[in-house]
Amino acid sequence: MKYTKEQIRKSMLLYAVTDQSWLKDGETLLDVVKEVLKNGATFLQIREKDLGEADFEIEAKKLQDICKEYHVPYVVNDNVEIAIKIGADGVHVGQSDIKGRDIRALIGSDKILGISAGTVEEAIAAEQAGADYIGVGAVFGTSTKKNARNMTIDRLKEIVEAVDIPVVAIGGINASNMSELAGSKVDGVAVVSAIFAAEHPGKATKDLLLKAKMLVECDE
Repeated sequence: MKYTKEQIRKSMLLYAVTDQSWLKDGETLLDVVKEVLKNGATFLQIREKDLGEADFEIEAKKLQDICKEYHVPYVVNDNVEIAIKIGADGVHVGQSDIKGRDIRALIGSDKILGISAGTVEEAIAAEQAGADYIGVGAVFGTSTKKNARNMTIDRLKEIVEAVDIPVVAIGGINASNMSELAGSKVDGVAVVSAIFAAEHPGKATKDLLLKAKMLVECDE
C-alpha cells in the first residue's frame, strides 16, 4: 500500500469532506480545496452527490492532482469505478455498498478502503470487509445526511474499542462542539460544512486542526 497503517491513522486527524453547494460566487471547488490543504487538512474525500458522472470525474481528477502536490491521502466517495479510473488513493463506501460486493477485491490491496459504520456490529463487519479505517456517525446533527442517526459518545467509544483500525468521527462536528468527543479515543474528525461553509475555509481549517490535535492528544 502507498500509505502505511500508521500513516493512515495519523491522516485521520482532520479529514475534510467536500461539499461544493457552499461555494461562494466566483469560487471553484479546486480553489477552496487548495486553501484547505495549505492550512493543514490531513485527508480529503470528494463527496459531491449532485454532480453527474462526467462532471464528478473531472472534479475528482482535479482534486487528486492537488492532493498529490500536498501529499495528502485522497479518496472518492461511493464511486468505486471512478476511483479506480483516475487512480485515487482509495474509496469510501457505506454499509449497503459492502453487502454482496467485495470492494477490497475491486480496488486492490494497495488502495485505502474507508467504510461508514453506526454500530459495533457494522464496525466489525467493515473491518472484516478489509477496511483501513471506519467513519463513524453521525455524532451530532448534520445537514449533509438527512437520515443520519445521532450517536452517543459511549457508543462511539464502544466502536473504537471493538476494532483495531482507525476510527474517524463524522456528523455535525465543528470548532464549538469538537471537545465533546473527548474520551472517545477517536483518531480524528471528519468535517464538511465546518470547513466548506465557513467564511474563510483556510482559517477554519487551521482552527479545526488545532482543536483536533488537542482532542486526539488528550485521549492518548
